[in-house]
Amino acid sequence: MTESVQHHYWQGAFVDDEEAGRRLAGLPATVEAALAEPLDTETVLAACEQLAAALRDPAHPTHARLAKHLAEGEDTAVLTELAAFLSRPELTTKLRRELGGTSPQRLNRPDAKETVYEAWAPVGLVAHIAPGNAATVAPLSLVEGLLAGNVNVLKTSSADTLLAQHLLAELAALDPTGAIAERVIVLRFSSSRQDWLSLMCAPADAVAVWGGESAVEGVAAHVPSGCRLVEWGHKISFAYLTRDAWQDPAALAALATDVCLHEQQACSSPQVVYLDTEDPAEVFAFAERFAAVLGGMPPAEREDTTPAEEAELTTTELIARLEEHLDLTRVIAAPDGSWRVMADIRPALTASPLHRSVWVKPLPRKNLLGTLRPMRRYLQTAGIAGSRTDIAELSRLALAAGATRVTPLGRMLGGYSGEPHDGVYALQRYSRRVAVQADERFATTACLDDLTRPVSFPPPTGPLLDKAAVQELNENVDRRDAELYFRSGGSTGKPALSLFTYDDYDTQMRAAARGLLAAGYDPARDRTANLFYCGGMYGGFISFFSILERLGGTQLPMAAGPDHRVTAEALVAHEADTLFGMPSYLWQLLHEQADLLRSYGGIRKIFYGGEHFTAEQRRTLTETFGIETIRSITYGSTDLGPLGYQCTESTGGVHHLHADLHTMEILDTEADRPVPPGETGRLVFSTHARRGQNLGRYVIGDLGRALPGPCACGNRSPRFELLGRGGDVMRVAAYFLNYRRFVAIAEQDCGYRGELQVLLARTEVREQLTVRVEATDTAGPRELRAAFLAGYEELRSAVDDRLLDLVVETADGADFARTATSGKLRAVVDGRQG
Repeated sequence: MTESVQHHYWQGAFVDDEEAGRRLAGLPATVEAALAEPLDTETVLAACEQLAAALRDPAHPTHARLAKHLAEGEDTAVLTELAAFLSRPELTTKLRRELGGTSPQRLNRPDAKETVYEAWAPVGLVAHIAPGNAATVAPLSLVEGLLAGNVNVLKTSSADTLLAQHLLAELAALDPTGAIAERVIVLRFSSSRQDWLSLMCAPADAVAVWGGESAVEGVAAHVPSGCRLVEWGHKISFAYLTRDAWQDPAALAALATDVCLHEQQACSSPQVVYLDTEDPAEVFAFAERFAAVLGGMPPAEREDTTPAEEAELTTTELIARLEEHLDLTRVIAAPDGSWRVMADIRPALTASPLHRSVWVKPLPRKNLLGTLRPMRRYLQTAGIAGSRTDIAELSRLALAAGATRVTPLGRMLGGYSGEPHDGVYALQRYSRRVAVQADERFATTACLDDLTRPVSFPPPTGPLLDKAAVQELNENVDRRDAELYFRSGGSTGKPALSLFTYDDYDTQMRAAARGLLAAGYDPARDRTANLFYCGGMYGGFISFFSILERLGGTQLPMAAGPDHRVTAEALVAHEADTLFGMPSYLWQLLHEQADLLRSYGGIRKIFYGGEHFTAEQRRTLTETFGIETIRSITYGSTDLGPLGYQCTESTGGVHHLHADLHTMEILDTEADRPVPPGETGRLVFSTHARRGQNLGRYVIGDLGRALPGPCACGNRSPRFELLGRGGDVMRVAAYFLNYRRFVAIAEQDCGYRGELQVLLARTEVREQLTVRVEATDTAGPRELRAAFLAGYEELRSAVDDRLLDLVVETADGADFARTATSGKLRAVVDGRQG
């Protein structure tokens, strides 16, 4: 077997005719095996993005390898065109537009109030019959099949190069999981091999075919009953000009550009120019004027017409000239035959022989629908020029007649990201909409896939990033990728700016909404007061407003305010039973308005964020106020968005990872290496699919440990336990002290259940550590100080060695230091200088 005859690519390997024929006979079994495991959309996006980067770089080895397979006379601009389509922004826009999101195959609840799950599922096997001499069409069609999760078999013409085979082989090689290779088969053979065509179509669930009616009919004969036939046939496009427009030199120049671009070889190239008139004289006059403009266009780069095309050009022009004697036509052509304008007073749509050949015809708008609708199967683009009112009216008429696109003149061959093709979305044609109805046992299951397998991303690589590094990256974010600005609360340092696109924000809010369902939020019954802080570019209140909006939950968007009486009265008046907010604010609200809220007795749930309630505080909320559910609303950061969520089985700092958004590493606190399973380390997150930003391996500043084994809730997403922030560890008087130890001792040894804050200062003699607490009836400053010294050996040593003064003081909750924007309690306030 030699390299030269291995022109078929089959699931990761190049094979010859004999081997391809043998494998084709077993195609049904091959498809079943490949479909046994789903293909994560992120796997396809990641591989495509890497390939796009290689294609954009002329010095990249992949670029050089693929350039060898370009057709003779074709330049590397083809590879640049492929790179643009394969880029992550282009494909994610396509996914959002056509399938509603970047994870369309996950079974999520379209209505959070119902335990009904829907998804876009692959049809199964898609057979792609590509046209000849269209280098980009074949591989890009197959990539669309991959985005929909299908197994794909692609037929290229026997006259084509092996560009499609090698391009898709490069794509598959960039996927470490091998899932893409399992779904890619590319065959190169003549359409005369009907046995092969039959073998690849027989087990197909959808067949996509390019070409004219004869090509479609030839393939349709092999399409089994019930199989979806997706036709991408030849189309005809036209221009339509009102009286004002056809007298505008700029409009004529734009029209000439559309005619000359790609020499009318695109389906969106204008073949007929219609004028909004019934007067033949105006048609002939316009043809003369437009011919002068067309004649002034730069000549074609090369003449590549075939003898058959030359014959069609000559015949069409000759017949039109003969009809001049009947006053039906008028022909104006270049002496060298490089262009021709053929005026015809009959309005019927007539195909052009292309190569800068244009019909000009009269068609008053009152007759537009009746004239063009009989050709509706063949219509594609209408380039319309006129006033704003004309364009609005004529667009409706053109679409009603069967056109699928309307553009301005000069942009007929252009497009936009996510644009439908020939009136349909390709990804929907390669997909099925599926649904699962479940019972009340699934009330807290937001995504059915979480019960079987989490999303899996490739292991993250690259340097670790801290907040300063991320802020530096933000300075270089393109303005087009910075549509939403949030500022962090500044509780862990200097306030920082976080940038988002609206698409990324929407993805994150939907993920957080699914997490809230898992935590026990019931959008059908809960009446929620959103009491997060608002303003100053702080995103807490806005984010949870967005989350509740996506859940369809009843919401009182009140925000945290200084007048606790007004807030409490509103809660009672509007029968709120669920509170969203910061623990410190909710604690103050409940205690200051304890009499009113306890007599109301309607508050059943609290979902908190940004801080934590201690075990003693939870006990007070349950026993004193009758709160039934107290859970984290989300674990996240302003930079990265939601990172984790609690389920009904989670307690304390235990969370599930938002595995569809991030990967998580736990690294040693002293070295950049993974900790042993179950050990505490620094939490490091890599966020995927943030447009314009690469937030990989972000050291968020929190400590935690991974939890082994499955969760009792059935969710397979990884679990971790938060164990404080790196900043909770203080270097004081030659010792490392942990804020969490102070909280634990106060709670466990003294039954303290209020807020606690540590202030660090330096006196003339030594350092001073002040523990600030609220006045309670459980323990005073003297008892707490004694407990700290008895229970914290390092603290006692520092005090005994006269290196540190320990002070415990009481203060009103309003006097505790908090961040200005979020109101979050600052656990440690370091006032030392130098």
